[in-house]
Amino acid sequence: MSTVVSAPAQLKRTGLPMPLIIIGSLLLVFVCLFPFWWMGLSSIKTLRELYTIPPIWWPTMPTLDNYQKVLFESNIPRYFLNSVVVSVGSTVLALILAIFASYGFARFNFRGKPILQSFVLVGQLLPTAAIIVPLFITLRVLGLVNTYWGLILVYMILTLPLSVWMLTSYFKAIPVELEEAAIIDGASRIGVLFRITLPLSVPGLVSVLVYAFVTTWNEFIFALCFATDSSVKTLPIGLAEFSTEFNTDWGAVMAASMVMTLPIAILFLSMQRLFVGGMTAGATKG
Repeated sequence: MSTVVSAPAQLKRTGLPMPLIIIGSLLLVFVCLFPFWWMGLSSIKTLRELYTIPPIWWPTMPTLDNYQKVLFESNIPRYFLNSVVVSVGSTVLALILAIFASYGFARFNFRGKPILQSFVLVGQLLPTAAIIVPLFITLRVLGLVNTYWGLILVYMILTLPLSVWMLTSYFKAIPVELEEAAIIDGASRIGVLFRITLPLSVPGLVSVLVYAFVTTWNEFIFALCFATDSSVKTLPIGLAEFSTEFNTDWGAVMAASMVMTLPIAILFLSMQRLFVGGMTAGATKG
């Protein structure tokens, strides 16, 4: 005797119609990408086309003169190197400190733990204007004004609080039983951290890495105050050098902005899947 199983009726999709979703998605993508598209077009326009009203949507005679000026006739290459050194240094240092601090908050119970966690976040809530003077005095006493180490330490202070909170949430989502089993087998706490916890936390680590790098790469105010020498100036400060009291070379500004945006775009595209997964896990697990 055979049993006939009827296929379940297909569930009807609810919500907005598919054409409306597609149109809305395309509109959102256009709004998000239009500034980058316009920046790229402006970087290959002549000065006359940049000031034409109504604007020219496509240059009649594309030129690379703006890139020639930025790459070979300005200090942008030096500022690019400075930004790489400072951003990578502060990101690595903040990530190392955040790993140990977050693991301690996630796995150990000690007196004053909630208060200490709150104090960590207080540093992120302070306005920039309130900490510029104390930081400048500290760096001047230490002799770190106009140095790589000065900017690295300042940027580490800037990104460390939120990095600790993000990683703490991610470490709490990892089952404690895995670490307890490893400890029973003879592993040390450091061994458990590096052999079990960190490999399982790669999306969270990538999220912190991208957040810290992008924040320091685009930072302007601290670099303006603590790096007045061209040997340590970063790219955001370099962009301002194309503006004078009476004129702004918008073509060079757009070309330099394209150079500045390229590393961030490469970073996001190469780590997009891990970054989105880490942000989602850190926001929904606790």
